Amino acid sequence: MLQKKLVITLTTAQGSRQYTLGQLARYLLALFLVMSICSFFVSNLLLVKTTDDLDDLEQGIDTLTSQYELTLGTQALQKGQLNQLSSTLQDLTLERDKLQEENLRIGELNETLDASLYGLEDLLGLPQSDEMTSNRADELTVLASQRLYFLSNLPNGLPIQGIRVSDRFGMRMHPVHKKRVRHNGLDFKANTGTPIYATADGVVEYSGYHKKSGFGNLIILQHGLGFKTYYAHMSKLKVKSGAFVSKGQLIGLSGNTGISTGPHLHYEVRHLFTPIDPEPFVAWNISNFDSLFSNVKGVKWASLRKMYPLNQALQTAQQ
Repeated sequence: MLQKKLVITLTTAQGSRQYTLGQLARYLLALFLVMSICSFFVSNLLLVKTTDDLDDLEQGIDTLTSQYELTLGTQALQKGQLNQLSSTLQDLTLERDKLQEENLRIGELNETLDASLYGLEDLLGLPQSDEMTSNRADELTVLASQRLYFLSNLPNGLPIQGIRVSDRFGMRMHPVHKKRVRHNGLDFKANTGTPIYATADGVVEYSGYHKKSGFGNLIILQHGLGFKTYYAHMSKLKVKSGAFVSKGQLIGLSGNTGISTGPHLHYEVRHLFTPIDPEPFVAWNISNFDSLFSNVKGVKWASLRKMYPLNQALQTAQQ
């Protein structure tokens, strides 16, 4: 009986050899081959699955990386926005503080301005307003400017400081000629060298020694609206004929030149060559502004009112 044998022939360069396997060996070889084939296919399947899993994992990693980078970018953007917002809030806080300080300063300025305007009413000799409105402030400004214009151009105030009046305007016994004559000005007793000042803006009509009048060293100033002022018996002259002078400017020093019994200043105010009592002009200021036009009778003030209404602002304010 022929036995079933498995013959395996191996051929090499040296020749061929045959090996004979029994039935059990055949079974084992077959089992090994089957297991090898199964292992191969299972390994391939696992490799494919593992490869797919790795691809999915790489895609997941790429997705996570992109999301992480996006998150970082978003955080950086948010951080920049927060920093900008913080800076803006700081600027707004500073601006708010500045505005508060400015409001306080404006409030203080308004209080100061109101106080100044009420003080201006007192200075102008006007009754105090119940409320300081912008219209009232404008009226006061116009009125003050109007009065200052006239006080700059018409004689007012003292031509010499701290000196007593030794002789006034009007008829008197002349101290040298010993006869009753009209005295056309005010005499201010003063030591030689006392400063003398212009009582209004003007131009020097005459500056020199005036022998004919007995005034000695004399300065004549021309002012607005036909007014002139005379300063006589001076020891020194500080301005020359033709020069422009402003109110309060030093024009000379007191003395005893000409026909004089002692050092003093003879001061006159004239309108169109007519001497006028200087005392109302000496006492005239911004507070008693209207007093000059009622106290000085030798000037036709009515025509001046028609040309430039003196009380226009005051009349408007009282309506």
